Amino acid sequence: MSTIGVTGHQNIPAGALAYVTAGIRDLLGAFEPPVTGVGSLAAGADQLFAAVVADLGGRLDVVVPCDGYDAAFGTPADAQRYRRLLSAAASVERLPFPAPSEEAFMAAGIRVVERSSVLLAVWDGRPATGRGGTADVVAHARSLGRPVHVVWPDGVTRS
Repeated sequence: MSTIGVTGHQNIPAGALAYVTAGIRDLLGAFEPPVTGVGSLAAGADQLFAAVVADLGGRLDVVVPCDGYDAAFGTPADAQRYRRLLSAAASVERLPFPAPSEEAFMAAGIRVVERSSVLLAVWDGRPATGRGGTADVVAHARSLGRPVHVVWPDGVTRS
């Protein structure tokens, strides 16, 4: 069974959603089923990834960065999707951080990489805007020699 981790942007432009979703589906479909997907269920890329894993009949393992993670979601809809996907997870690992923080998010990204044989990055190639962002997790995976597959449409920028 293949274990694929995810890291990616939370704010994916509407014009990129179809491309990103198809890219996630294509990558996961390239592995012998069933796949195991590992992520933190953050808004955006993580939640898209988890939905595709479920659609393909895969297993979802979740790394929750901290206590009070629900408070880190920008919209009620994102928090509701998080809770729904979390309830469907095959396993949940909770990291020992008391509240959302860059340190907790970086630790979760590191843990996702540690638990995965391949990392899928929904990433525009730009530097992270805070510690624990997509670029930081990609750099960590590459430092370990972990294969990283980037999904992002050419010419699309985030605001």
